[in-house]
Amino acid sequence: MNIIETKLSGVKILEPKVFGDHRGYFMESYNKNIFEELGLHFDFIQDNQSLSAPVGTLRGLHFQLNPKAQTKVVRCVTGAIYDVAVDIRNGSPTYGQWVGVILSEYNKRQLLVPKGFAHGFCTLVPDTTVAYKVDEYYSPEHDGGILWNDPELGIDWPTTNPILSDKDTKHPTLSAASHLNFVFEK
Repeated sequence: MNIIETKLSGVKILEPKVFGDHRGYFMESYNKNIFEELGLHFDFIQDNQSLSAPVGTLRGLHFQLNPKAQTKVVRCVTGAIYDVAVDIRNGSPTYGQWVGVILSEYNKRQLLVPKGFAHGFCTLVPDTTVAYKVDEYYSPEHDGGILWNDPELGIDWPTTNPILSDKDTKHPTLSAASHLNFVFEK
């Protein structure tokens, strides 16, 4: 597996080894031993999957507060997404900065989004399936979000008129989200 560092400390693009031939391909999307050899020590306990039928479906920006914060490994099983992570760790030199990467069924890339980052994605093609591993169970009491189009963040989404859930239209901006309990650790 190849790891590509991003400008945000801890957020990494993962490129699994893909073995292809005339029948198709095979890859290990996750192997605990390989992750640990690469210094990625996480205890993933749940897999999640979503289907977004229309192009321009935007899910996010989501996170869970401590002590139920989640590290995620996100991949696109079918279709393509523009995947975004935003640093929301108080005291971080990159607080409020974001990275975006295209994940698709074709490039097989995955995005590692550690605790302390908001996460969201926008579909680029119809009938897109996204799967992700987490290292903490969903906790409604710790569920949080940041407004997808927060002008202070200036995320360059691939749409200006996304299809959103009611919940995702009501998130606060980052500056109004005073309840964040993530602290940057050097």
